[in-house]
Amino acid sequence: MSDNSSSSSDSLLHRNHSSVSLPFSVCFIARPSSFMYFAYFITQILLILPLCILILHQGFQRWQQQRSNAAAASMSNLDCFTYHIVIIELIGVLGLSLCSTAVFTLHVRTFWAGYCLFAFTWYGELFMNILTCVERFLAVIHPVTYLTLRSERGIRIRNVSIGCVWMFSLGEVGLLTTSISAQMDIVVLTSCLVIISFCSLSVLSVLIRPGPGNQGGDRKSVSQSKQKAFFTISLILVVLSLRCVWNLTWTFLFVSKANQCLVMGCGVWLNLPTSLVLPVLFLQRSGISGFGKTTK
Repeated sequence: MSDNSSSSSDSLLHRNHSSVSLPFSVCFIARPSSFMYFAYFITQILLILPLCILILHQGFQRWQQQRSNAAAASMSNLDCFTYHIVIIELIGVLGLSLCSTAVFTLHVRTFWAGYCLFAFTWYGELFMNILTCVERFLAVIHPVTYLTLRSERGIRIRNVSIGCVWMFSLGEVGLLTTSISAQMDIVVLTSCLVIISFCSLSVLSVLIRPGPGNQGGDRKSVSQSKQKAFFTISLILVVLSLRCVWNLTWTFLFVSKANQCLVMGCGVWLNLPTSLVLPVLFLQRSGISGFGKTTK
């Protein structure tokens, strides 16, 4: 490799942006974590990208039906959250594409742009999943309040909440160039873990509680819908908690100046189940068993 290429590669590995190092840039090139990132990028292209396109296509078809039929049901909160998280995922795919391109072209600014987009997706996923957990919490724990939020006032609150997710995610990306970025990540991850655990465990406690006609608590008499809801909430709780705990681990390693590339690479792969939760549940609600095929 020429001296010029070596110098460019070194600047990409160790470049500081406003005196703040980017661990992601080093780990994206250093082995063996680089293989983990590129494998994750390929998985995003082959799995997440088609899934997002399919969901947006379904959403567009529903929107057309609602325009042509005034009596059609309005969009549910969960579907709305799913559409937004799909758009956020597409931004992440674009970010990884730019990062991968920058590694081969040794273009620092391109890498920085991709890094910011990928970071935006990282924060957006967390915040949007918090909204879904809060939505389920209200639906199960406070059903009367939840029903009142299905009015126009509730839709406005939902839209404002989604807008806050986008603003907070952009704000966190803006903090990447500050010295408090890692500390803010710890605060964000800890807060997310507490909120997700509280909401999910509260819902699970209600689901396992025997109903009015089942005071004996016989598990065999629990309805199939409650069993399905229990499994879904449990899966979401495990996936989100594991992601938060693992990312907290590598953030603490980064603060302590330890070598965190391998841990960070594993953490990126733990983002994959989080990326799949809402889209897969959306397809399940829509009755889609395969790409473009609807179950009868």
